[in-house]
Amino acid sequence: MYTVVCRLCFAAAHRVAGHEGQCRFLHGHNYLLFVYVEAEALDPVGRVIDFSDIKTRLGGWIDSNWDHTTIIWEKDIELLDAIAPFCRGGKPFLLPYNPTAENLARYVLEVVCPQQFEGTGITVTRVRIWETENCSAENKL
Repeated sequence: MYTVVCRLCFAAAHRVAGHEGQCRFLHGHNYLLFVYVEAEALDPVGRVIDFSDIKTRLGGWIDSNWDHTTIIWEKDIELLDAIAPFCRGGKPFLLPYNPTAENLARYVLEVVCPQQFEGTGITVTRVRIWETENCSAENKL
């Protein structure tokens, strides 16, 4: 098995509904996303996948959906109504669960990557998202 890792960056706002501390308020992060891509064999060039293909597929999705937007839990209606006019495109990105770092990693691994890498013969096996310099969350198959 061969593995490559690609790092992607994005800036987004969120709040963690039900949080006991400061994170219950709307705030932003400069996120780092590390995606681990595996294949059983290398391509004819000797790669798992071209790094630029990862950046185009996953980085393109991040740029279109999460970068410079607000990510909120779809059940956080109070926040949705308040911020929609101030979001890029007139609405935030609605996540099916509370936008913790753990759930952002989960969404990328379970929803985004299967869509973006369908038919490529590679598998994204692990996603790590750094919310701050000191704290990250990881999800893996």
